[in-house]
Amino acid sequence: MTHDLPEQDLPLTDLPTTDLSDLYPDAPVFAPVFQEFGGRPRFTGRAVTLRVHENNPLVREVLGTPGEGRVLVVDGGGSLNCALLGGQLGELAEQGGWAGVIVNGCVRDTTELRGLNVGIRALAVHPRRSGKATTGERDVPVTFAGVTVRPGDLISADEDGILILPPHAHDPA
Repeated sequence: MTHDLPEQDLPLTDLPTTDLSDLYPDAPVFAPVFQEFGGRPRFTGRAVTLRVHENNPLVREVLGTPGEGRVLVVDGGGSLNCALLGGQLGELAEQGGWAGVIVNGCVRDTTELRGLNVGIRALAVHPRRSGKATTGERDVPVTFAGVTVRPGDLISADEDGILILPPHAHDPA
């Protein structure tokens, strides 16, 4: 359904990405490489970024802080060697009030993840857990799936895709 209302008349959280893409034709759109794993198919929020490689203690640390409706964007380098997010971290995200998590890598415990009220996107599933080295970077620009995400960018995701809204777009209500 296409909305013909001006953007200020309808909160962005109510608009599908197809309509947002029409409203903001220059908005960067993630390449369609992500699968949906969480129990919330639609989510919108400000980005918190991480860059990690096959180790997830930094993911746990960030998800242990109040999410306040934000979206954690994890650049795992596209590694398909282990999962950076599983059921326990998914529960942490839900309890902390995170709107969503986007992982450029793998997840596991998919049955548990689907039961959570948090949006979760990742490239694939992998049964192996990640390493536990406390390495990585937080609040840095990350580039993958054809887009660059900067801390504070407004991310919108639904069944049709994921995009980054322009700085002048309104915050979710």
